[in-house]
Amino acid sequence: MKRLPPLPALHTFLVTAQCCNFTRAAEQLHITQGAVSRQIAGLEAHLGYALFQRQARGLSLTTQGAAWLPRVQQVFNLIGEAVEQIGDKHRALQLKAPTCVLRWLLPRLLQWQKARPDVPVELTTTVKHGVDFQREAFDAAVVYGPPPDASLASLHLFDEQLTPVCSRPLLDGPVPLHSPDDLQQHLLLHPTPDGRDWTTWLDAAGVHLGSAAKGQHFETLDLAMSMASQGTGVAIGDWSLIGDDLSAGRLVMPFELKVGTGLGYHLVFPRKAEVAAPLQALMEWLVAQAKAR
Repeated sequence: MKRLPPLPALHTFLVTAQCCNFTRAAEQLHITQGAVSRQIAGLEAHLGYALFQRQARGLSLTTQGAAWLPRVQQVFNLIGEAVEQIGDKHRALQLKAPTCVLRWLLPRLLQWQKARPDVPVELTTTVKHGVDFQREAFDAAVVYGPPPDASLASLHLFDEQLTPVCSRPLLDGPVPLHSPDDLQQHLLLHPTPDGRDWTTWLDAAGVHLGSAAKGQHFETLDLAMSMASQGTGVAIGDWSLIGDDLSAGRLVMPFELKVGTGLGYHLVFPRKAEVAAPLQALMEWLVAQAKAR
């Protein structure tokens, strides 16, 4: 078999063929024009035929050069894919998520790491609900809000459904909590600095409490749920996120009413021709977990 041409010379040929100009090729390759000319001449000598026709106003591909171009493009595309895919197998996936989703997400990521130790995940948490993949080096993110726009690829996890929750001792205690009107006699725990979640649920329940905006406000859902589980008061929670707390008995729902807000949680990731297999596997698993809750 004839000795293969050197890879650097093939790369120089690819760049030169795409711009058909030695000067522009040299600028893109960060070498001199003379170096480009010598590499092309050496490649042509190795192959035994010309790849370019030298003309007064630039270059044009010969028949052989035109036949080489798509093949060389394919080779370098395959090399690029191999670098990305094989490299992905040896690095942790970078995932971003808002703190409000951690009660649901963290236990599942622990399950994932036990089942797939070959695909580690590094989680970055934030109080914000968005992501900018052009400025932030994440493979994917969980975002809260309305459905993402078409600029991002996305997978739906679940919709927000508000419902009051409290501890079993508080529900069974001496102060009644049989109907939404009884909330007037309990401390309301707010998972956000404003009272919008409680107001949304009370409006849907047809109940007006003059003290709805009062009570104890927290910066995160996790803090409000923790205080509710200790019997401090009644919190408004997202049923989609607190299923583990309900199943374990740390929290109970005093009422059946769950109110959708039109907002939800989505997995978003950059639009690419092909998603790396480890990331695809993680996202499909998280979606399956969300559907099985």
